[in-house]
Amino acid sequence: MIFPVILCGGSGTRLWPLSRKSYPKQFARLTGRESLFQASVRRLSGEGFAPPLILTNADFRFIVAEQLAEIGVEPTAILIEPEGRNTAPAVLAAALWLRLTAPDAMMLVAPSDHVVPDAGAFRAAVLAGMAACEQGDLVTFGIRPDRAETGYGYLELADKDSDYASAPRKLKRFVEKPDAANAERMLTAGCYLWNAGIFLFSVQCIVEGFTKHAADMLEPCQQAVAEARADLGFLRLAAEPWARLRDVSIDYAVMEHAHNLSVVPFDGGWSDLGGWDAVWRESTGDQAGVVISGEATSIDCRNSLLRSENANLEIVGIGLENIVAIAMPDAVLVADISRAQDVKLAVAALKTKGVKQAEQFPRDHRPWGWFETLSLGGRFQVKRIMVHPGAALSLQSHVHRSEHWIVVAGTAQVTVGETVSLVTENQSVYIPVGSKHRLENPGKVDLHLIEVQTGSYLGEDDITRYEDVYSRD
Repeated sequence: MIFPVILCGGSGTRLWPLSRKSYPKQFARLTGRESLFQASVRRLSGEGFAPPLILTNADFRFIVAEQLAEIGVEPTAILIEPEGRNTAPAVLAAALWLRLTAPDAMMLVAPSDHVVPDAGAFRAAVLAGMAACEQGDLVTFGIRPDRAETGYGYLELADKDSDYASAPRKLKRFVEKPDAANAERMLTAGCYLWNAGIFLFSVQCIVEGFTKHAADMLEPCQQAVAEARADLGFLRLAAEPWARLRDVSIDYAVMEHAHNLSVVPFDGGWSDLGGWDAVWRESTGDQAGVVISGEATSIDCRNSLLRSENANLEIVGIGLENIVAIAMPDAVLVADISRAQDVKLAVAALKTKGVKQAEQFPRDHRPWGWFETLSLGGRFQVKRIMVHPGAALSLQSHVHRSEHWIVVAGTAQVTVGETVSLVTENQSVYIPVGSKHRLENPGKVDLHLIEVQTGSYLGEDDITRYEDVYSRD
């Protein structure tokens, strides 16, 4: 049985403004109806695959659970990393946890934000790697390059390959991201593959790999797993031993030092969506190479990507060529498509300015649903709030603000002080400053309401929680 281990803790900046620290690209619907994370889960499922083991962080745990529920997947477990320490600690924690529960398991480690259009071909490549895995090899997967790409690491095959068939080959070495000249040379050599960062190995073999090449990581990671605690269906790894782990990738910690390496070439289409240029390449454009998404209009444009993430905001391009234009409710990006990798520079510049758009997504996702700010002034804020069926906000109070709730769809059960009442569409309720209150959705459809806050301070930290079904502090 193959256990998919899906790494879901990243917070990439190269797809800003759609991908941000608070809601990164793996949860976005970039190329289809499902998020990249959901597509990854589906791709790594089927006959011979166990339910996925997910590694993420505390900020994303409820988003992970919600998106798994949307596609009807019950995970093997969701492990919560106390802090991001790169891929090596995550892989080792998954291996040590599986050693306790399924010691003979095979692990298929994969990021949660890649695009593989032909899922069947990819599963066939995985099954092709099983023979080498069962013989004790650490198997990685390499993508046949179709351009001299400088943004990826490479894998050098021991022998020159001509057909790129999905069968295990001996791996000579890992190659760092090259400059343009070396990337061109490797493209024509016929014995190099892009490093996809996807691995297949047995629990026993990868633990042995850490024992030989990164032994210092074993004790703290074992302690973090042994002292993990259950929390609402998640498993929180222990923070103190986790903090003693090196921040290092699985490539640097183990793979580049190991001698029992094999690689399975894959020629079925793949992208890590590492920039808006990659999104443009992976999307279907018109005859002029223009890709449109959302409320967008192109007039005499060529080889461009126009994307609006706001139904009330129309983006119009006239005479554009090789341009990326992305419109969000709170930010707009316009860049030459050849500079797509420099979007991270924009994020850094915004962080230096203290601009919230650098990291904060306009829609704030919570375990009970989400909210977004519609208008913000000196002493008032207007929010749109959505609460899932059966979900409830915490019992709380505010020191500095009062609130008005107006239900626009669904039915709310509202507690104010000792009074509990049902508030239906077109009805409202007032919550005075300092009053204990709670909002619940007792119905079977999403609850939508408008919240009007007034007061001297409107920050999210003006919340005193008394009870919370999601165990938040």
